[in-house]
Amino acid sequence: MPAPRVSLPAADLARIVVFAAFIAVLGIFPGIYFGASGVPVVIQNAGPLLAGVLLGARRGTASVVLLLALTAIGLPLLSGGRGGLAPFVGPSGGFLFGWILSALVAGLIVSRAAKPNLPVIGLATLAGLLSSYLIGIPFLGAYIGDLGAAAVQSLVFVPGDLAKVAATAAIAAVVHRALPGTLPRTARTE
Repeated sequence: MPAPRVSLPAADLARIVVFAAFIAVLGIFPGIYFGASGVPVVIQNAGPLLAGVLLGARRGTASVVLLLALTAIGLPLLSGGRGGLAPFVGPSGGFLFGWILSALVAGLIVSRAAKPNLPVIGLATLAGLLSSYLIGIPFLGAYIGDLGAAAVQSLVFVPGDLAKVAATAAIAAVVHRALPGTLPRTARTE
């Protein structure tokens, strides 16, 4: 017996598509390469965090998967105009896959909160970022052949990523405060 189909209301589908487009727009800002890791520092990785804390786990993750699928088929949606399969098998591939877990973790934490305020959203975005590192660093380690070197090379991203976590949490807290009846309710009903 086939599993029942999960249908998405039009508003949910629209949110998913708009957030995928928003994450793509964040890719307009070019990446800055530091060190020898081959992984750029980009603003775009704040998009999955924001999608997770604003849309919730299911819809936030869906928006990231949509963006990555469009990228994989060749659309140049990643920072610096990258697209196709090459970014997924290069040094930053693990971090791209980590975006999926990042949106999921951030969305789960916010959706479980009684009131998504700044501390909760800050914790959610930090946990989302760390989950991205959880996939990205071992992937980079496998790519370069040295997990320890990958971990050390990834330290260059920490200050910028922490700033993005703070900015993302502040933006999401303002949105949650401005739209209290819309976003928390939709996130909790996942």
